[in-house]
Amino acid sequence: MSEEYKSLNFLEQIIEEDLKNGLPQSKLRFRFPPEPNGYLHIGHTKAIGISFGLGLKYNAPVNLRFDDTNPAKEEQEYVDAIKRDVAWLGYQWENELYSSDYFKQLYDWAVLMIKENKAYVDSQSSEAMAEQKGTPTEPGVDGPFRNRSVAENIDLFERMKNGEFDEGTHVLRAKIDMKHPNMLMRDPIMYRILKKHHHRTGNDWCIYPMYDWTHGESDYIEQISHSLCSLEFKPHRELYDWFKEQVFEYSKDALPMLPKQREFARLNLSYTIMSKRKLLKLVEENYVNGWDDPRMPTISGLRRRGYTPAAIREFIDRVGVAKRENVIDVSLLEFCIREDLNKTAPRVMAVLDPVKLIIDNYPEDKVEWLEAENSQEDESAGFRKVPFSKTLYIEREDFKEQANSKYFRLSLGKEVRLKNAYIIKGESVVKDNQGNITEIHCSYDPDSLSGSGTEASLRKVKGTLHWVSVAHAVKAEVREYDRLFMDEAPDAHADKDFLEFINPNSLNIIEAFVEPSLEEAEVGDRFQFQRLGYFNVDDDSSPENLVFNKTVGLRDTWAKQEQAQEQPQKSENNVSKQPERPAIEIIKQLGKKYTNLPEEKQEKAKAEILELAKSVIYEDVQPLFNTAAKKTGTRIAAALTLSVMLQQNLVKNDDIEAFIASCKADENSMLNNIF
Repeated sequence: MSEEYKSLNFLEQIIEEDLKNGLPQSKLRFRFPPEPNGYLHIGHTKAIGISFGLGLKYNAPVNLRFDDTNPAKEEQEYVDAIKRDVAWLGYQWENELYSSDYFKQLYDWAVLMIKENKAYVDSQSSEAMAEQKGTPTEPGVDGPFRNRSVAENIDLFERMKNGEFDEGTHVLRAKIDMKHPNMLMRDPIMYRILKKHHHRTGNDWCIYPMYDWTHGESDYIEQISHSLCSLEFKPHRELYDWFKEQVFEYSKDALPMLPKQREFARLNLSYTIMSKRKLLKLVEENYVNGWDDPRMPTISGLRRRGYTPAAIREFIDRVGVAKRENVIDVSLLEFCIREDLNKTAPRVMAVLDPVKLIIDNYPEDKVEWLEAENSQEDESAGFRKVPFSKTLYIEREDFKEQANSKYFRLSLGKEVRLKNAYIIKGESVVKDNQGNITEIHCSYDPDSLSGSGTEASLRKVKGTLHWVSVAHAVKAEVREYDRLFMDEAPDAHADKDFLEFINPNSLNIIEAFVEPSLEEAEVGDRFQFQRLGYFNVDDDSSPENLVFNKTVGLRDTWAKQEQAQEQPQKSENNVSKQPERPAIEIIKQLGKKYTNLPEEKQEKAKAEILELAKSVIYEDVQPLFNTAAKKTGTRIAAALTLSVMLQQNLVKNDDIEAFIASCKADENSMLNNIF
């Protein structure tokens, strides 16, 4: 077996085997068959990606077919939304088709089955049918109408179609085997009476085909080569095959190829509901503001929140194709959007929790338009001008009156750099009657302008803060979104309603200030608010009222929250167990022995450090920058940790630049190759 063949997923291996056994590649055809009874969600993206991905790989057509057999729940709105979402993801379908296109053909085939005594009209109540169907361990029994004559069945079925009977009075069932070990084969229902308006066929039909009857026959009509379904349909495969074998006898001259159904594991995501019925409940009961609410896992919601097609497609690629069900951590999806936006989103400055910063020795009426880099990840992104003046807004959390040595933001008597601007020093504060700080007063070094090349501008300071000039600041509404559910599996509790796990703080609306360049931002534009996260312009935004949605933070904060919420457990003798050691302490321990480890164990230690680094903050790792040169292992551990933090969009400061330079200049190849 070649390396290329080994790398194929199991669905591709099935297709390759079929091609090897004589199936012409020109006969390959796939389909994505959503039911238009709700908006597509992130779980559907796997099925979309698999079918359309195979179409791209094999240059084969992919149909978009709507399985619209239940007019009670289906609407044109959902059809339009599904088409919009699939196109937005970047996929093109060959044909737009509907199961309702085949209603007449399905009816005609059903009549042929009745004539061959392979289907009959059952007039029992649904309760009676369920009782006589048996259980997985007990065979079913024949119902009282199973042996109706062909003539009577034909008459009743036609009258069902003509609307002569009320809903629930009759159904058409396939006549297979009531004792079959697979309960789905125990005379499954093919048609039921539904006197509902259909979004495409109107009131033409009073009977509608069941999914199992429609699905395979639609595949057959379209000559789909490989019908790919999620694992819950695996028990249905036997029935799928039985139905298609019946209709094959009626149409094999015109439709010579029988489809092959194969199943893959569906996408399950932590902290997420995948049931369209439950998502509809969230919408109808106003827990969210519609299907495209940015907290919803729908593709429309993700798009409005600021997710990109590239990030979602990368997520699907990383998840891969599996045969067994598993739950994917939602943090992987968040990682993919961070990674994509890190490469593509322009950097701008915004202040979400403002406090005034007044530079006492800066000229009163002076305004400087300073040069700011749009993206350090993209040299072609260029620069923009941002206004700087005497009075600025900074984040309230970026200042403390008194702070310990590990606090690298602004405090009284200490210096920090303002991003793209000057070094400032905290001097005094003004407070209101409640003791809240209303103004921070500072001084600045006029020779320390970033990029000026002066000796003062090259001076090292511990922290860098973002800011917005008060006189030029633009007000904006910022909608900070968090996960909609607080439980990892909100619908997995048999004794609780999933609504009990709704996160009451999933939406926080604040008034923020952004730099004036964002006045020109348009709906859908995405940005990195420096040191805060990624944001995009919401559909509700207008030139008079800018509205931004928080897409994702610069790093995963949920892992830390979960650790903080874990209480020390007590053992049987009521002695509290010690909490887990902080990640930075484990990193330091691994670093101390790193250079003494054999190569294989070094790789293992490196992988552990890189994983632990995801939950470390800058204040933890910065003290390690000054580790003595002879302690190479600790410096390697610090460098590896820093590399992860930079990937998570940690803003470089003078200390970081100096440490990176020292690593690159080090004689040890393990250290100088990290950056």
